[in-house]
Amino acid sequence: MTRILMVCMGNICRSPMAEGMLRKAILEAGMDRQVEVDSAGTHAYHIGSPPDPRAQQAVRQRGIDISQLRGRKVTDEDFERFDYILVMDGDNYDKLIQSAPPRHHAKIRRLLAFSRKYPNLDVVDPYYGNPQGFEENLDMIEDAVQGLLREITSSSSARGQKNI
Repeated sequence: MTRILMVCMGNICRSPMAEGMLRKAILEAGMDRQVEVDSAGTHAYHIGSPPDPRAQQAVRQRGIDISQLRGRKVTDEDFERFDYILVMDGDNYDKLIQSAPPRHHAKIRRLLAFSRKYPNLDVVDPYYGNPQGFEENLDMIEDAVQGLLREITSSSSARGQKNI
């Protein structure tokens, strides 16, 4: 089982959209029994809150329902539990690197490190912007999710060959 945690600041916009997109891609790839996905925030502003209505609307237009998700904050246990901890921007990357034990630093990466179109850019927080910002985020997230799936698939294949 590969475990992936998507992280933004409040866990009501970018990371739940990324969680929803990745869940859909995993299901479509037939990998839903091999990959587990969750999301969290680096701040406790929105613990227990549903995703922002604009985030829900943007992903709904792409056939994804994230209405059941609830905001939570990254915990110390997350560093142990997850194989990939993927952040939306440099600020959240820095915050997690400061709080994670050094042995877990390699797990913490920017989501867009997996993108072909937007490599290593930030997924900018759309919270104070307009609905177009959510659409732009989703385009970036969708591209990165495809790259992430390619990596997971190739890593799984390599592990399977070693076990033969």
